[in-house]
Amino acid sequence: MKKIVMIFAAVLVLSLAFTACTPSDSAADDGTVRIALLMRNLEEQFLMDYATNVRRLAAERGVDLNVQDARRDAQTQLTQVETLLNQGYRYFVIIPDDGALSDEMNRMIEERGGAAAYSNTQPTASSLRIGTNFFFASSPEFVGGRIQAQLIAEYFDRHADRAPGKVLNMILINGQMGHPAQVNRRAGLLFELDSRGYTVNIVAEGTSPNWAPDQANELMSAWISSFRGQFNVVAAQNDGMALGAVQAMIENGLTKDDTSDGTRLTVPILGIDATGDAIESMRRFELYATVLQDAIGQSTTAFDVVYQVATGAYRPGNPAGGIPAATATIDEAPADDPAIIGQCYLVPFAPVDRNSDFFLNF
Repeated sequence: MKKIVMIFAAVLVLSLAFTACTPSDSAADDGTVRIALLMRNLEEQFLMDYATNVRRLAAERGVDLNVQDARRDAQTQLTQVETLLNQGYRYFVIIPDDGALSDEMNRMIEERGGAAAYSNTQPTASSLRIGTNFFFASSPEFVGGRIQAQLIAEYFDRHADRAPGKVLNMILINGQMGHPAQVNRRAGLLFELDSRGYTVNIVAEGTSPNWAPDQANELMSAWISSFRGQFNVVAAQNDGMALGAVQAMIENGLTKDDTSDGTRLTVPILGIDATGDAIESMRRFELYATVLQDAIGQSTTAFDVVYQVATGAYRPGNPAGGIPAATATIDEAPADDPAIIGQCYLVPFAPVDRNSDFFLNF
């Protein structure tokens, strides 16, 4: 009988030892913070810059980081959340493929006592109301469109002969139609130009569903064939598409020797994001200007607020990544909801032309 008891005790000890070493518990036992980064894709330059910075921050703070690429598939991303939760991850930084699924993701995360911060694609306000450990760390897209318009207006204010009567004959390249960034950047652009007294005639407008340079290049090449000489500005909703349009202009010979206006193209092309590729294009006097959507600022803020929750340091109203928690609503979801405004961190956009500090110091 004594021998049986001893064998049972030995088996019990081995069983407990094995349980203690399973992946979902080992991180908690050794104090390692585990965070998952969920990206809608890792193809767009802004998203790659965002992920690179999160990896850097995780390495600096000793965080066990799990990076997942949804490859533009919302259901895949939802499955990734469920799988990671089952693996013991409770803290998430997310750029969602579809913000409408943030409610379902947050309900799953809330059940495990976790936290999540969203960037770039807005989550729903209702998803942030699920719990106080859900956050929005991003830039107001309407403002981004307004700043792009500011850069356009300032160009034509200096070169009024290129827009007689303050009339802009614009080519507009949209990203994925219906995406919050597409809707709000377009609205902000047109609103600001109108407020500055410009009339906008949209000569051609189309979409690159993947926000991609090659798709924008194809669109722009076709428009040049149809509307050569009939447009005086090109506005693209991200830098990748703007650079695709730049290449089409060059391929079709729409260049000039005089770069005193800031571009060797015959009309200015502007983007949004201020990626490294965009800055290099500006240095070659190709892309005229862009708008800084701060991938470093957004990713640092999102990572920091989730890290604070994971380590027990978070208190409502804490700044994150140097950005204060918002205190006043704006006219753009989800930060238009006073119930969750303190869970929003609004990273500012900024204009980038040849005279901006960002360009000069890049």
